[in-house]
Amino acid sequence: MHREDFPMLNQDIIYLDNGATSLKPKSVIAKQVDYYENYSANAHRGDYDISYKVDLEYENTRDLVRDFIGAKRKEEIVFTSGTTDSLNLIVNGFFANLLEAGDEILITKMEHASNVMPWFRIAGETGAVIKYIPLDDNYFVTLENVKASITPKTKVISLAEITNVVGDIRPIKEITKYAHEKDIFVVVDGAQSVPHKKINVTDSDIDFLAFSAHKMLGPTGVGVMYAKYELMQNIEPVNLGGGMNESFDSPEKMVLKEVPTRLEAGTPNIAGVIGLGEAIKYLNKIGMENIEKYEKNLRNYFIEKLVSIPHIDILNLESDSGIVAFNVDGIFAEDVAYYLNKYNICVRAGNHCAKLTKDILGVTNSIRVSLYFYNTESEIDNLIELLKDKDKIMKEMI
Repeated sequence: MHREDFPMLNQDIIYLDNGATSLKPKSVIAKQVDYYENYSANAHRGDYDISYKVDLEYENTRDLVRDFIGAKRKEEIVFTSGTTDSLNLIVNGFFANLLEAGDEILITKMEHASNVMPWFRIAGETGAVIKYIPLDDNYFVTLENVKASITPKTKVISLAEITNVVGDIRPIKEITKYAHEKDIFVVVDGAQSVPHKKINVTDSDIDFLAFSAHKMLGPTGVGVMYAKYELMQNIEPVNLGGGMNESFDSPEKMVLKEVPTRLEAGTPNIAGVIGLGEAIKYLNKIGMENIEKYEKNLRNYFIEKLVSIPHIDILNLESDSGIVAFNVDGIFAEDVAYYLNKYNICVRAGNHCAKLTKDILGVTNSIRVSLYFYNTESEIDNLIELLKDKDKIMKEMI
């Protein structure tokens, strides 16, 4: 679907690592080049025409993000360098001032490092306690297990909406409804969900959301932090500097601007933000519902063929997202990836920045195929043919 829009696909490759980063369409590339060639001024700084154009494009992206995720106001959107930066801002800018000794933070052992390590550090600094929500037999988060994990000391639940290893889709809206009845905050890592399904933060009522541009056709080095407006007011800037202050006459007289500007210190990744806006326009033209449906059908096609190979162990057979994790019996995951690379097939192998998953899955490394709407059944067929012959893999990986 729309493969002609992606210059990378002119190469002889099959790209199946979209969970790591997505390919970029011509329109997104052109939009950034246009900025660099025709109006490459700074944002929110100049009193001249091309700088004004930068401001319009930059803030237009904020409007596009607001509408794309169903936020109520543009002031709820902060541009960051990515999901990792966004989650760190949420943890260090908001929860560092809220958590106390004994407070409980609920996560799972299937989370990405970016949704684990900041919580680990803040727990060490505040005396808060990390607790893990147990998973069902399919490694899914259920509302029942969330309820069973909550105590009167629970202050925040932080979950990926779709995990990056087993690709389970969490019932975020239901979890949030119950959590809010207990006055518990909900943080959502949307790195793997925002690019692939329709998101509405107002409907789900989540408190915070983090996601990256580069996983949704946009450039690297750009992300978004969403927070409800009333919570945004209480986020302390992690970075101080140009652009985010009204004045600083002395240590006692520093006056900061209103949100979201006070959380965007320094010169931002202007071309990246503008590129993100173009990526959102592209996704809107296709329709997120269409993307979600296409990926689900393609995954089902892949699974149907993969289960017929006796030496393949699928780790997430029942997941509904476009992520499929598996291993070839007796062969190291990275060796399989190296073998597939000889045939120009790009997959991810390793622990996928989710090192706690070994406690749940019982394996340290796996091969991950992550699909997007420009992947095809023909590409799946090529992959299946290469995986069928275990002797061939053993021979050629040497």
